Amino acid sequence: MKNIFKFQEYHLLAVIVLVTAVSIIINHDYSMTEGFLWDLTTRQWIWISVSMPIFHQTYVWLVWRLELYDNWFTRKLGESAFEIYYIGFAGLFISRFIFIVFLAVSNRGSLYIYPWIAYLAAAAITPVVVYLFYSVQKYFTIERAFGIDHFRKNFRKPFIKEGIFRYSNNAMYSFGLWILYLPGLLLLSRAALLVALFNHAYIWVHYFCTERPDMEKIYGKLPQ
Repeated sequence: MKNIFKFQEYHLLAVIVLVTAVSIIINHDYSMTEGFLWDLTTRQWIWISVSMPIFHQTYVWLVWRLELYDNWFTRKLGESAFEIYYIGFAGLFISRFIFIVFLAVSNRGSLYIYPWIAYLAAAAITPVVVYLFYSVQKYFTIERAFGIDHFRKNFRKPFIKEGIFRYSNNAMYSFGLWILYLPGLLLLSRAALLVALFNHAYIWVHYFCTERPDMEKIYGKLPQ
């Protein structure tokens, strides 16, 4: 149990700080809560959108640690354990983007800048995101990104230094979440950009509190 909960007190503290920050911002910037979609207010969409990454990253932490230290899911589900977890991971990850889209639609037009500036920023982000996902698919593999090394004890591949990973060891955390800024930029939504920023900050909490310690356990070292 000690290993399963290692560094998770910092995870919980970070969640409290980030959620409090979102609450303070939306309570002092009324443009963040303007609008509605499908009988739900923008404020409600904000909290739904914030809850998704919390649910997702809690799911990943719990599955990874139970499997890494106790083989719990493999013992219960057999060889299909990773595939079942994979489906849950993919669904939750996609939901992070989908709910930000809904939020952006609800709060569209609240970003008071020239639209061409936002569209130019979106155009600059998109190639980086495409290159990131290309590099993950070609060099890193989706299965490894989802954490197959927690399930397959014989899965020990060298750290990747190709594609976008030549420039950053943590490319998925640095650049992958840029995709979540696109709905806010394209629909000029302040609330969607705020939640995208929440997601981007929170993914680093996952890295430092869950993935980094797990990598040290699995590989005995971190990428240089």
